Amino acid sequence: MASVFGAAVKRREDARLITGRGRYTDDVQLPGMLYASILRSPHAHARIKRIDVSAARAASGVVAVFTGQDLAGKMGLIPTAWLPPDSGIRTTAHPALAVDKVRYVGDGVAMVVAEDRYAARDAIDLIRVEYEILPAVVDQEQALEDGAPLVHDDAPGNLAFHWKAGNATDEVFTQAEVVVRQRFRQQRLIPNPMEPRSAVADYNASTGELTMWLTSQNPHIHRLLLSGILGIPEHKLRVVAVDVGGGFGAKIACYPDEALVGFASLQLGRPVKWTEDRRENFMATTHGRDMVLDVELAGTRDGTLTAIRVRNVANMGAYLSTAAPGVPTILFGLIVPGPYRIPYAGVDVRGVFTNTTPTDAYRGAGRPEATYLLERMVDLFAREIGMDPVGVRRRNLIRADEFPYNTAMGLQYDSGNYEQALDKALAMLGYEDFREKQEKLRQQGRYLGVGVTTYVEICGLGPSQVAGAVGFQGGLWESATVRVHPSGKVTAFTGTSPHGQGEETTFAQIVSAKLGVPVEDVEVVHGDTNRIAMGWGTYGSRTTPVGGSALAVAADRVIEKAKKIAAHMLEVAEEDVSFADGVFSVQGAPSRKVTFQEVALQAYLAWNLPPGVEPALEGSAFYDPTNFVYPFGTHICVVEVLPDTGEVKILRYVAVDDPGPVINPMIAEGQVHGGIVQGIGQALWEGALYDEQGQLVSGTFMDYAMPKARFFPMFETAFTETPSPHTPLGVKGIGETGTIAATPTVVNAVIDALAPFGVRDIDMPLTPERVWRAIRNGGDRA
Repeated sequence: MASVFGAAVKRREDARLITGRGRYTDDVQLPGMLYASILRSPHAHARIKRIDVSAARAASGVVAVFTGQDLAGKMGLIPTAWLPPDSGIRTTAHPALAVDKVRYVGDGVAMVVAEDRYAARDAIDLIRVEYEILPAVVDQEQALEDGAPLVHDDAPGNLAFHWKAGNATDEVFTQAEVVVRQRFRQQRLIPNPMEPRSAVADYNASTGELTMWLTSQNPHIHRLLLSGILGIPEHKLRVVAVDVGGGFGAKIACYPDEALVGFASLQLGRPVKWTEDRRENFMATTHGRDMVLDVELAGTRDGTLTAIRVRNVANMGAYLSTAAPGVPTILFGLIVPGPYRIPYAGVDVRGVFTNTTPTDAYRGAGRPEATYLLERMVDLFAREIGMDPVGVRRRNLIRADEFPYNTAMGLQYDSGNYEQALDKALAMLGYEDFREKQEKLRQQGRYLGVGVTTYVEICGLGPSQVAGAVGFQGGLWESATVRVHPSGKVTAFTGTSPHGQGEETTFAQIVSAKLGVPVEDVEVVHGDTNRIAMGWGTYGSRTTPVGGSALAVAADRVIEKAKKIAAHMLEVAEEDVSFADGVFSVQGAPSRKVTFQEVALQAYLAWNLPPGVEPALEGSAFYDPTNFVYPFGTHICVVEVLPDTGEVKILRYVAVDDPGPVINPMIAEGQVHGGIVQGIGQALWEGALYDEQGQLVSGTFMDYAMPKARFFPMFETAFTETPSPHTPLGVKGIGETGTIAATPTVVNAVIDALAPFGVRDIDMPLTPERVWRAIRNGGDRA
């Protein structure tokens, strides 16, 4: 393979993204376009007694006003697309606009469509809604209690589903030498992409076609779901999603708001645009995490782990969002044993309705929560038996010669060398020297701590057969087409939909390396359902291991055909031709050769093709992986805690990740940096808060802290490369590793720093106040 694979090629998409030349959904301007605004409930739980829209309908510039009653019989319900089997899941009705009751602050009540966005927003204020306020419940454990307010009448006890897996019995824990128990709360987080959600719909009555521009991570999935909601055949619905301003999981879901825009265009026969403001993003875009976790970890006094058991009560919010039920169950539960040889594991998950914004995937989706509890428990276990936390990890890591490895939760890890990553990270930090320094500084009244996380994650989601078995209502293969033009330049079409991660460059490198053409000669096309027949989008770090593999297979098919043509041109047998660096040459006579570009031209001229070979040069693939892939690594953080204020300072951060062969180290490093920042944001600053009445009290950037670059030292990153044995390129995925590893790494470091004060645990985020209180309380929870 040519050297471009593994080269730090600069991101080609940045030229437009950072100079204001990207084309985001809100940039779309169409003749005669209308603008929509959505009235949202100010109450967490209330019965709608009466809606008066007469003043709004009469307002200047207003074209139409729709309520939930107006949609009846004309528009389908918002679906849930992940139904874990054997969980008794209840998919309660989710109308695009509330009809009888509102169930969270931000629930849509009415939509105004007007000639401009200001008229639409002004008219919203003219709608009069008479509510009967009902008791609300926001905490998932309180929602399960007898007598709690019911979010849905047809979901008794507010239980959305109950999923169990694993084999960790009471007997295993009763017979264990050591058992540590701890409760953790994964606080609710709010995704904040640079561009909030937006939609433009344009219905052409003469053709019966509806075109929608969406801020979507998976335009084909949106096409599939919107087709059902709006009653339009898929081939008449085009979804375009090119520059979407980042997603972080929040742009996977199919929301009522985007469907309403399509409905309005269908009804009015004119283009309609809607873009949420930041306030709407806080309360109406799906949130992430929000789990209460009771964990037991068993082992022996020599540091061997024998069993782990988890009870997870997950807050699903008012409705089951698109992929939401799969997050606390499949994506969380199956990875609970992590990178360790733990023979027994068990998970019990209850998904609960509350009067809060629905939750769904958020960067990492289930795997950060599982890694957090496991890595915190390993530290607590080490503390219980008086052993260095690194020693416990090293004793239990799955060894390199044990792969493929079957876990207690039924997964088969493909490949790994976990101890190599651990050793490399420890060496980069100078772990032993740090421990000596730490002890000396403590004598001087300075409290430094070190946190270590060894992790493994599931990504490259697939194969489709497994997706079906775990209740995902779609396939997980990926499509790709590599089209070579007569000039020898190439267009690569992919069904995944990158949105800022750098895959436009990465994919060009894959195709360039395969075909031996300059990387500048490869154009990558994505995010348009009319240009790519089918695809399953970008999430779960599947883009490169699955979408990139599809491109690699498609490029191989191009080479296969080109080789036949080259052999004919060189007047030798096909098996006598070799291909390298864009040149077909005769084996043993390398001076007899033709370039890839010469072959491409002949493929299109078709003057003298081999018998049975059709003109043109193109390859397609529908790649369905045979297994998940499992990136892994070790992260280490050093912090200093100021005991007088509780402030946490991050002094060093070391990350060693193994995503398989690294295609572009600069892009991979950037992905790790972003993930670390996001993970530390959860550890130290971020958290969504509701009051008891269900009001979101952290609904602006004044109340919801986001990480800033000045909070961080220079990250020290490195890679090891252990190829996956079952993907064509051996690659695994890198987009979520930082988020998965960083949160427990930082919290473990802070708790390590506070060991002299007897502090055992602090709920996230570790704000200065909470840390200060923990120090003052001598180890009690803050």
